[in-house]
Amino acid sequence: MAAKKSSSEGVLSRVSSTISESPIVYRGKRAASDAGFVAKKLLKSTGKAAWIAGTTFLILVVPLIIEMDREAQLNELELQQASLLGTPAVGVPQKYGSNGVKFKQKQNERKQQQHQLV
Repeated sequence: MAAKKSSSEGVLSRVSSTISESPIVYRGKRAASDAGFVAKKLLKSTGKAAWIAGTTFLILVVPLIIEMDREAQLNELELQQASLLGTPAVGVPQKYGSNGVKFKQKQNERKQQQHQLV
């Protein structure tokens, strides 16, 4: 029985070594290694792109949103004051377009009103 056991271990080790030395297994290991390398590079570049997009958003878009909110609050305040004083409202506040045309129009109207008061 001992001889049979050693011969079966020999067969298993030969089959195992034959399979592990197979060109198919080598190519599979190589493909897995290459895929891991590509995935690592992709994650690094994606992280860099996300960082750039996030910081750009914070620097450019957030101040614009804050300024638009302040302008909307100022318009509401002006309308409330006008209604309390009994004067007709100059205009109903409108949402700003993506190009900020309404914002510029409101600024120009305010400047004209200030010059008329002086």
